[in-house]
Amino acid sequence: MAILQGDEESTEVNLESAEESRNLLTVTDLVRTFKVGGTPLHVLKGIRMELKERQLVMLRGRSGSGKTTLLNCLGGLDTPSNGEILFNGLPFHSMSDDQRTLVRRKHMGFIFQAFALMPLLSARENVELSLRMAGIPRAQWKDRVLQCLELVGLERRMNHRPFELSGGEQQRVAIAKAIAHKPMLLLADEPTAELDSGMSAQIMAVFQNIIRTEQVTICMTTHDPTILEVADRVYEMVDGKFI
Repeated sequence: MAILQGDEESTEVNLESAEESRNLLTVTDLVRTFKVGGTPLHVLKGIRMELKERQLVMLRGRSGSGKTTLLNCLGGLDTPSNGEILFNGLPFHSMSDDQRTLVRRKHMGFIFQAFALMPLLSARENVELSLRMAGIPRAQWKDRVLQCLELVGLERRMNHRPFELSGGEQQRVAIAKAIAHKPMLLLADEPTAELDSGMSAQIMAVFQNIIRTEQVTICMTTHDPTILEVADRVYEMVDGKFI
């Protein structure tokens, strides 16, 4: 694990570089400013970072440090005020909303603190919903749903609805749902915040497993120091900057 003190220079995306060192996402001088009562609120202040393929990267910081805003910008859920985001070599920061939506639908998965599962659907049906939204042919659903639920250890609970599952189990369903369409990048906002230490350790083990098996990169936010040791990189965030 490496705890970074902020990159001094941006790293150019090189699609021809060796697979093990290829940058999937590069952020250069990212700024996000909001207007609050006519006064500018500077939330992100010149962020520079990179995500390499098949890495677990953590954004660590207290509440209000800007890490969730950064994650939203990385996923195209928010638009930076200035700076660049290159995703898989493409200028993600300058795409239209429709273009970013297509990229997210095909190449990104999202995991939220509150699980974001459909309460009336079973675990299997929640994962199927992700495949439906991604436009995956129905003939592929059964095998892929089973594969994803096996990866998170819930193949025996696939017919249970969220209220019949523990918090840790619900989060594992959310992970299965997020990886079902085989994204390149998985973004997770405080995925262990609602879990106890034992459940948190299980979720991190699941993350490590799917990085190996699904060849996915994971970027997550956290304020929990107990899980940092499993990360490939940790970016320390304070007041909208890396320190």
